[in-house]
Amino acid sequence: MNFTAIDFETANGQRNSACSLGLVRVENGIIVESKDWLISPPEMYFHPMNVSIHGITEEDVMNEPSFNYIWEEVEDYLHGKMVIAHNASFDVSVLRSCLDTYGIRFPEFDYLCTVQISRNIWPNMPNHKLNTMAHLFDIPLKHHDALEDTLACAKIAIKACEVMNMNSLTDLANELHIAPGKLNPNGYKAPKKIK
Repeated sequence: MNFTAIDFETANGQRNSACSLGLVRVENGIIVESKDWLISPPEMYFHPMNVSIHGITEEDVMNEPSFNYIWEEVEDYLHGKMVIAHNASFDVSVLRSCLDTYGIRFPEFDYLCTVQISRNIWPNMPNHKLNTMAHLFDIPLKHHDALEDTLACAKIAIKACEVMNMNSLTDLANELHIAPGKLNPNGYKAPKKIK
């Protein structure tokens, strides 16, 4: 069970305004590495609503690198890997937008969404938000901290595989009839339920 979990926080409503990225690497079902970055977005505008959610301000990122400077390091964790995120459509769209902004070629990877996985395995939850799912499994969470969110997402994915007795996220997706999403230099496809 090998995968990379990611989570972005954004400065404002623009998808290329990533101001924080959390990343967790899982090997054989065990979290082996976790990293996070503060990122200086291309436009230094932090919407008050975004700040109220994640607490990151312009001052926090003023001396941090822009996305293109961290990408070479980040890419190694994503290219050719299975990638997951909680509400993956958002995080993958932020990634795509940041790459487009700096004219960087898309990497190639398959991805899954732990919201979609959670809906399929635990349909009777009041909702499938990250904090709700983390609470269900007693996962400590400082919500909207990119690294904390990524750790929780990884633990939910591991728990989903345990509950379904699956050895990989690919096997889990097959069992749940979910076609993984794909990102590659030619574009992307979202994960979708196969009838």
